[in-house]
Amino acid sequence: MYVTLFLSSFLAATIFPAQSETLLAYQISQHPNSAVTLLCIVTFGNVLGALVNWILGRFASNASRWFQVKEERLIRAKNFYFKYGRYSLLLSWVPIIGDPITIAAGIMREQLFTFLVLVTIGKLTRYLFVAGLISFFI
Repeated sequence: MYVTLFLSSFLAATIFPAQSETLLAYQISQHPNSAVTLLCIVTFGNVLGALVNWILGRFASNASRWFQVKEERLIRAKNFYFKYGRYSLLLSWVPIIGDPITIAAGIMREQLFTFLVLVTIGKLTRYLFVAGLISFFI
């Protein structure tokens, strides 16, 4: 149960398609007393996946070559990041734009500590929302 949730959340934060929210919702509905543990695991996995994007963005000379992200999308993410700064990382959980933002943060040389704090806040907030919805209905 925990390993599957971790892997799903890790992959969801990288270029691979995965639905960690659906699995989290199911796991919480089946194991409501483990909700805090499940939230920690899913958040940790998702932040580590985003960290992979940051590392690749930071150290890849031509980032679009390493990702299944079109060059224009990466340019838009870099422009968005340049315009709104590090706080755009709070949106790293948003589908479609979240992964390119974490890549852009690496390219723009965002400090690792700041990256981890802001990405963790954003991703934890999303999962708390999902857990809250599920708790409301069970």
